Amino acid sequence: MAGHSKWANIQHRKGRQDEKRGATFSKIAKEITVAAKMGGGDVNFNPRLRLAVDKGKSVNMPKDKIDNAIKKGTGELEGVDYIEIRYEGYGIGGAAVMVDCLTDNRTRTVAEVRHAFNKHGGNMGTDGCVAFMFKHCGQLLFAPGTDEAALMDAAIEAGADDVLTNDDGSIEVITPPYDYVTIKEALEAAGFKAEFGQVTMKADNEIELTGDDATKMQKLIDALESLDDVQEVYTSVVMDE
Repeated sequence: MAGHSKWANIQHRKGRQDEKRGATFSKIAKEITVAAKMGGGDVNFNPRLRLAVDKGKSVNMPKDKIDNAIKKGTGELEGVDYIEIRYEGYGIGGAAVMVDCLTDNRTRTVAEVRHAFNKHGGNMGTDGCVAFMFKHCGQLLFAPGTDEAALMDAAIEAGADDVLTNDDGSIEVITPPYDYVTIKEALEAAGFKAEFGQVTMKADNEIELTGDDATKMQKLIDALESLDDVQEVYTSVVMDE
């Protein structure tokens, strides 16, 4: 992790997500609908739905939008039948990229994703070409200056997988993906509130891009994230600001 600030990088990403909040609502609603369709409408018995609802609440998504999305998934309201697709490829400097989509038109989605890759200096790969480089997990980031020993004790007690201290002093707590909300709530009860949290595909090995390469990579990520069918974009890149 040497040579860049994880704290600054995560804060930058969070800021960009906040700027896109309106689009975020519609994408989270899709995720809630699919989760409810697959596992039922009760968050207490559907870990994926609980994650999706928590994501909605974290960006102040209105309760009625959350409730309506659940009802579409359970069939109480009419909704679109989405399918899940993951595309994999490479960005600037050979960086690994994974793109998770929910769509009602596979042909449209693959064309739009491929176009975004090609236009911005990347290229789509085959299924599985980069997925092995990522781990599905929850990630909670705590500000530099947090009591590391006390946080580690609380995280282990709550069932976290790992606690990592970055070069900039920030601390990451890594959780199993479907225990993320439970562990986050346990840490909050112990007095530790994360500045940023998400369930993500975390790259095993990150690569750093700066200057023009970082700018080009950000344009590729932005182009992919702007697509209506794209839910999440994961990459092995970190970019210094």
